[in-house]
Amino acid sequence: QVQLVESGGGLVQPGGSLRLSCAASGFIFRNYNMGWYRQAPGKERELVATITNLGTSRNYADSVKARFTISRDNGKNTVYLQMNSLKPEDTAVYYCNAARRTDGSGFFNWGQGTQVTVSS
Repeated sequence: QVQLVESGGGLVQPGGSLRLSCAASGFIFRNYNMGWYRQAPGKERELVATITNLGTSRNYADSVKARFTISRDNGKNTVYLQMNSLKPEDTAVYYCNAARRTDGSGFFNWGQGTQVTVSS
């Protein structure tokens, strides 16, 4: 049974930083590209960042380039998202999932996500 458990969200002021973690289980983690996604109120879920299965390549949405960094630890079955210079428009529920190589969409059922709120 696949489980994706996100953590690390919270309330942060504009310009601040957060580090999100996602613990994955129930599938062979090192075989899958992984992605971070987010969904803001009233909006569709969007892909934020992806990382290949061995961590050799990363891609980012234009809105987060140079501010967010995705990484992974295959020994811990965990993927991370370091978020710097946060803006109010980054406010959303953040999710992780295995990412399809074709279009980056999520493979498995979504976890509960972790709320990130950027506000002064």
